Amino acid sequence: MVLFGINPILMIAAIVPAIFLMVQVYKADKLEKEPTNLMVSLIFLGIFSTLIAVVLETIGQYILAPLNPNSLIYNFLLYFIVVAFSEEGGKYFVLKRKTWKHPAFNCQFDAVVYSVFVSLGFALWENIQYVAMYGLETALVRAVTAIPGHACFGVFMGVWYGLAKRYEYAGDFERAKHNRRLAVLIPALLHGFYDFTATMGGGISLLFVVFVALMFFWASRLVKSISSNDRYIGYQGPRDQF
Repeated sequence: MVLFGINPILMIAAIVPAIFLMVQVYKADKLEKEPTNLMVSLIFLGIFSTLIAVVLETIGQYILAPLNPNSLIYNFLLYFIVVAFSEEGGKYFVLKRKTWKHPAFNCQFDAVVYSVFVSLGFALWENIQYVAMYGLETALVRAVTAIPGHACFGVFMGVWYGLAKRYEYAGDFERAKHNRRLAVLIPALLHGFYDFTATMGGGISLLFVVFVALMFFWASRLVKSISSNDRYIGYQGPRDQF
């Protein structure tokens, strides 16, 4: 078990970045704070979603086995399809089952909070494993790349997940369904591009840095905008178009 025998300093280095970002997004929820027990359960469900991802990724890699693992097509399919949809799909699966009909889900920004907590639960557990294997240097690198990256994927998932909830409340079930699809598709594509550019090396490394900077900026602006203009799901008024 990865937790046994890990250096306490490494454990702190692995956990603190995710906890810090959870606190920031929780503080940004200005209209109505979410129940603590729900938030804790979402963290653990995020951890559980790593198991879902492992199973799906194992199946996906088995399907891709006939391809040359050094080929561009193999890496494209691995990161954009297998890894991205396994991880983001696993997160979405636990997110929807826990929160979609929860009585606390009554504001649009709630969706962002829920999604980020699930994503950071996933990232926290993944980070503990990486740091336990590779040490403090890995913790420092992931603290400014992978952990905020998962938080950003959670933000994008939450934006469309919240819109889906509002459309369903308004009786527009087609748009609700469309936005639920986008809640998986958009973070999965961003996740795939992140992993693909991070691992390919060479001149693509610069593209990775630019992409990460733009994604972090975009996600932070979305958090600020939706938080500032948050309203209850049933609200109808001049700010109805987020």
